[in-house]
Amino acid sequence: MKRSRATSPAPSRRIARIVLATLTAIAATAAHAGAQVEEALSASVQNSLHRSVSDYPAPHLVFATDVEGWAWLADMSSRLAPKIPDWPTRRDFLITVQYEASRAGLDPQLVLGLIQHESNFRKYAVSAAGARGYMQVMPFWVRQIGDPEHDLFNLRTNLRYGCRILRYYLDRENGDLYRALGRYNGSLGHPEYPNAVLASMQRRWLWNPSPASGGGPNTARLGANVTQ
Repeated sequence: MKRSRATSPAPSRRIARIVLATLTAIAATAAHAGAQVEEALSASVQNSLHRSVSDYPAPHLVFATDVEGWAWLADMSSRLAPKIPDWPTRRDFLITVQYEASRAGLDPQLVLGLIQHESNFRKYAVSAAGARGYMQVMPFWVRQIGDPEHDLFNLRTNLRYGCRILRYYLDRENGDLYRALGRYNGSLGHPEYPNAVLASMQRRWLWNPSPASGGGPNTARLGANVTQ
C-alpha cells in the first residue's frame, strides 16, 4: 500500500502562522510603560532642557577613583549580562547610564531600576502609548526640547533625554521622588509605578563601594563607544 505524502498546509494556515509570528515578535519588543504627559513649557525651561539634551561630550565613568569605577562596572556588568549578553554593548550601556545619570544629578542605580521596569533593557522597546527606547521617552519631547535629527532609539540620545526629563520632574516636585516618578510615567498620584521602580532598584541594583575602592580625587576615564 502506498503511503500518502504529507501535503503542505493550506494557504490560510500558512498566513495564520505568519501573522502569529509577527504578533509574537511585536509583543517581544513592546514595553509595558506609561507615558509622560505633554505640557506647555516656559521659554526658560525649554531653552535649558534644549541645551542639556543637545550637548554631547563623550561619556565616561564618574567616580572618585579608577578602582571604584572599575569595581562598579564589573559588578553591574555581571548583573546585567543575562539581559545584555554582548560585552561591548553592555559596557557602553553601563558607562552611558552612569555618566548621564551623574550629569543630571541622579543616582545611576535608580536609573537602572527605572530602565528595568520601563523597557527591561530593550533598546527598541515601544509602548502602547508610543514611548521609545530604554527609558521610554515620548516622541513629543524631541519636538519640544530637541532637534528633528534626534533619534530616541540611539543609546546616548535616549539616556540623555530620559535622565534630563526625570531631573526636570524632580526639580518641579521639589525633590519629591515619588511624585517625580509618577510624572515620568504619566501616573501622578498613583503609588504603583514609584513603588515598582524603587523595588527594582532595591532588589537588583543597589551598590555600596568597598572601602578599598575609595581614595583620591581622580575621575575614572573608561569611555564608551559614542556611535550607538
